[in-house]
Amino acid sequence: MSLLVVGLSHRTTPVPVLERAAVADLPKVLGQLLAAPSVSEAVLLSTCNRVEVYAVVETFHGGMNEVVEVLARQSGVDTAELFEHLFVHYAGAAVDHLFSVAAGLDSMVVGEAQILGQLRSAYAAADEAGVVGRALHELVQQALRVGKRVHSDTGIDHAGASVVSEALADAEQALGGLAGKRALIVGAGSMGGLAVAHLRRAGIGSVAIANRTAANGARLAEALRAEGVPAESVGLDTLFDEVAAADVLFACTGSMDLTVGAEAIGDRAPDRPLVVCDLGLPKDVDPAAELLANVRVVDLETLQRRLSDAPTGQDAQRAAEIVAEEVRAYLAGQRSAEVTPTVTALRKRAAEVVDSELLRLDSRLPELDGAVRAELAKTVRRVVDKLLHTPTVRVKQLAAGPGGAGYAEALRELFGLDPQAPAAVSTPQSPQHKGETR
Repeated sequence: MSLLVVGLSHRTTPVPVLERAAVADLPKVLGQLLAAPSVSEAVLLSTCNRVEVYAVVETFHGGMNEVVEVLARQSGVDTAELFEHLFVHYAGAAVDHLFSVAAGLDSMVVGEAQILGQLRSAYAAADEAGVVGRALHELVQQALRVGKRVHSDTGIDHAGASVVSEALADAEQALGGLAGKRALIVGAGSMGGLAVAHLRRAGIGSVAIANRTAANGARLAEALRAEGVPAESVGLDTLFDEVAAADVLFACTGSMDLTVGAEAIGDRAPDRPLVVCDLGLPKDVDPAAELLANVRVVDLETLQRRLSDAPTGQDAQRAAEIVAEEVRAYLAGQRSAEVTPTVTALRKRAAEVVDSELLRLDSRLPELDGAVRAELAKTVRRVVDKLLHTPTVRVKQLAAGPGGAGYAEALRELFGLDPQAPAAVSTPQSPQHKGETR
């Protein structure tokens, strides 16, 4: 069993293709992934920058083809078109990719910390759907720890940059500042929360929050009022009036359909500037808004073009060094763990041989004194333990190093162990679902 990553991201894929691949029904797609014959565990990370599947698979080609088929089926994108933009990582390279993602090194805005929450949510969704086992549980938890370490040990996120802050920085520049301006936020999720925080720091004059679930919008508005910013929760049916009053429209709802039509924006006074920040994937605002007078649209495509060649700096370099160090340590631990069941099986085999020989001794010398027999048994076991100690300790050390994957197999060959014995030692009984090992 090995780790496979198949995905699309801002680095490899045009935003229109990412929009089509965005996942609307996460539990359904997770179920389809687990139903694939080669897949035993899966986590699906879907954000405004990426759609990535992390899967534990039996074989590389089988697993890759099955994951791609699921992505193509749920997105409606032809597999041939998907393959043009897909990236694929396997085994150690897959671990390196996940740790880099968690560290913010693969984000559109290098170092953004929001990805940690998104990865945590993706894991929770997969766990709730019953498609996470021991392998992905341990891997994702380690990735989250690596991400936290990078953010605490480097200044990679010192400025708190994110696609939200970058988009609103464009709005601030276009409007000559946000102080005293009015903002309309459509969507009260995590992106909306980040937008609220940035707008407050920029001195926004007032904020209206429109959300499908009114209670969520009301909570965000209440938090803003507690910070001294006039804010109100409004209904989506008031968008025409709210857009007309706004200087900045920020939209990111998670909906698969357009939320703000061009007619709502065109209904405003044509001589009043409006900056539209649309970070929805797929888009929340009708693309036709770009054609309207005095309307500037900042979307994921805009940011993708501007940030693709952005410099990284020393903090990113240090973060990459930490990721490389953590990947080496994780893979060494995995290689060492892989040989442990074989070592356990070897010791069990040795104990069985000792027991068999002692029984044979009993049959040949039934009159042997009990105390003598006990001392003899203790001596034989001690000799066997000493003979096995150095090679079993050393094989774990060797297995942790580069090219150490073959040591378990060598041990089985040298001592004539049943290839199934290590699996029997390491596999728990009665898993509740396919792939569950914890």
